[in-house]
Amino acid sequence: MFEAKSYRNVKLDASAGGQVLDLETAIKDGILGGVTGGGLVCAGVAEKLDLKKMVEELESVEVPPVFICPISLDPMQDPVTLCTGQTYERYNILKWLSLGHCTCPTTMQELWDDTVTPNRTMQQLIYSWFSQKFLATKKRSEDVQGRAIELLDNLKKVKGQAKVQTLKELRQVVAAHSTARKAVLDNGGTALVTSLLGPFTTHAVGSEAVGILVNLDLDFATQSNLRQPARISLMVDMLNEGSIETKINCTRLMEMLMEGNDFEHENMSSLRLLVGLLRLVKDKKHPNGLLAGLGLLKSICSHESVRGSVVSMGTVPPLVELLPSLNNECLELALYILDVLSSIPEGRLALKVCANTIPNVVKLLMRVSETCTRLALSILWAVCMLAPEECTALAVEAGLAAKLLLVIQSGCNPVLKQQSVELLKLCSLNYTSTIFISECKLTRTIQ
Repeated sequence: MFEAKSYRNVKLDASAGGQVLDLETAIKDGILGGVTGGGLVCAGVAEKLDLKKMVEELESVEVPPVFICPISLDPMQDPVTLCTGQTYERYNILKWLSLGHCTCPTTMQELWDDTVTPNRTMQQLIYSWFSQKFLATKKRSEDVQGRAIELLDNLKKVKGQAKVQTLKELRQVVAAHSTARKAVLDNGGTALVTSLLGPFTTHAVGSEAVGILVNLDLDFATQSNLRQPARISLMVDMLNEGSIETKINCTRLMEMLMEGNDFEHENMSSLRLLVGLLRLVKDKKHPNGLLAGLGLLKSICSHESVRGSVVSMGTVPPLVELLPSLNNECLELALYILDVLSSIPEGRLALKVCANTIPNVVKLLMRVSETCTRLALSILWAVCMLAPEECTALAVEAGLAAKLLLVIQSGCNPVLKQQSVELLKLCSLNYTSTIFISECKLTRTIQ
């Protein structure tokens, strides 16, 4: 029933010297933070530290197997031992016994005595190990916070390459530690870093500054400050000319800034921005930029007045060609963009003249998610309504009718079903019933 093993003779990797020791040796030598010189290493803080809290806060830390309860597979806090020599968390083993079991969960041996004995040595080892880890983690956190504040102070003094190095270190610290991010926010770091961005900022400084800001929760005032045309222009320049990491960071930061209600979308419809964004989306050497690029493009397309510019830049064909190779998250973004672009005449025409629009979109019906199906239906409807006779014939040839029947018969939203019915009617207008069934290869489906 249980796959957990006995930990009586578990081998542990000691951090000191790479030795491998059994539990008894670990207890004797204090390798697990246990007894040294007759007392706990952290006895001085025993009154202050709560084991339950430490276990919760160190959830992501790898715990020695000997401290894990074989039943729950969680660290033990109140270990007790059965007559078989196996140790469990008290609550778990008592629950096991209360269910009428008369065996040891690990060995399945019959219990000749159902008494549970507190394992004080194990409890001391567990408490000591977690205390040391907790205090070390806390100290590192305080050190990181102090280092972030120190770097902010240095930024006010240094110039040239030294400033770039200071920003780079601050970016690395902020990206890796939440305490560093809090320190930057609490000590005026966002205003300081934002002030470094301007018309005369070098790309070396700008890329590091953007890398810091994109990892922070920016307040309204900071976002408004960053929306100034000179700062947006710098980000657009770095999007076109920076490293792939810089391009992604600039894209993510601009997407964050577009969420504000007071943002003037004209700042984000420049030709240079759209060119850089399309390059990022189409860059096959660096596919990690695709998600960020599609995210910003979606935000830009949500403003109706800039959709014509997006279409005129040739956005539709590359997105259509990308559809078969996208993961689910990117696919929903791409379909959303194509759908909103299909709401304007230029967008519908661009979709119609793209040879792979209908076959690529038809394949996505009922394949990924209901959202993708909804967006795909909307795109197909827009294209087919533009040139019913020509486009519906292509759609029927691509297998649309069978897909629509699947949608109609599925548990999808009733609105999607109704859209499918209407699209199916549109496709059948140029055929008699018999010919339509034959053309769509629906005989087997109907039967």
